[in-house]
Amino acid sequence: MRAVLKPKVIVIDANASCQLRCPTCPTTSKGYPPVVGCGYLKSADFKKLLIDNPIIRSVSLNSRGEMFLNPELLSIVEWAFANDIPLSSDSGVNLNHAGAGVLEALVRCRFRSLCCSIDGATPETYCIYRIGGDFNRVIYHVRQINQYKRIYKSKYPRLIWQFVVFGHNEHELPMAKQLAAELGMGFQAKMSWDSSYSPIRNKGFVMREAGWQAGTREEFASLKGANYMRGVCFSLWHSPRINWDGKVLGCCWNSWQEFGGNVFKDGYIACANGENIDYARRMLLGRSPHRDDLPCSACKLYSEMRQSGRYLTESEIFGSLLYRLARAIYRGVRS
Repeated sequence: MRAVLKPKVIVIDANASCQLRCPTCPTTSKGYPPVVGCGYLKSADFKKLLIDNPIIRSVSLNSRGEMFLNPELLSIVEWAFANDIPLSSDSGVNLNHAGAGVLEALVRCRFRSLCCSIDGATPETYCIYRIGGDFNRVIYHVRQINQYKRIYKSKYPRLIWQFVVFGHNEHELPMAKQLAAELGMGFQAKMSWDSSYSPIRNKGFVMREAGWQAGTREEFASLKGANYMRGVCFSLWHSPRINWDGKVLGCCWNSWQEFGGNVFKDGYIACANGENIDYARRMLLGRSPHRDDLPCSACKLYSEMRQSGRYLTESEIFGSLLYRLARAIYRGVRS
């Protein structure tokens, strides 16, 4: 008898659209995939999901688009706080626009963490990739959040500055780290998923400033013998990703096919343990034969595993930083 997964931390997309036009972002450069659509998480659906699944004790509101464009975000944040459900968003918001009262609510309602995608330390550099964005407005919003944190004497939300490194912004890494420190933000440098766009110019400098062992994802794979994003697959065990409309997509890469079931109608535990996603987990472990009809079969990560024979292992899945973080979040939900 197979074990039934009962994740206490879930990941659900808050919104699928974005107002920026970043050159290599598939959300805005290639159109919205039909299976994902172009909508946002409804407050009523969110409430029903949590009421029907009391096992869920923490929610990560990640987005293929921009979380702050969800017109019902304020209602979601306030309801979650009233019902003792901690929220976080660690996939990267652009923070260019925020509805009335939302930033104050993040602090008042103890929103746990917010990762902000800021790829530059000056307006001129920032707007090269974040087309349509305004660096000064983003920093202003960060300062607003910090002001509310002082008013409410709160450490939440913890703010993280995520800096995707390109050739055109690499020289601003030291400046960005310094500004992040001044703003009370953590800092993390991220490798671009497309190394052909604005490739890194001074690899040695970038590796020192970013603390990387490789300069690109390709170099990382060559050095480590595994894809830089291999950990994406772990979410099928930790917290299968849910689309804004309730479809089960499993992970943040899958935008082409659903696993089946709708969490708003069929229940989260039932969907997280559906036949297709359960088979996909065994396939990723190399324990079941390949099936063409599953989302993983069209994914580069699984294709590499299949070709190399280096399938996932339970030790890396449940010993991963992502898993430990999820457990820490759950243990600290009352902190």
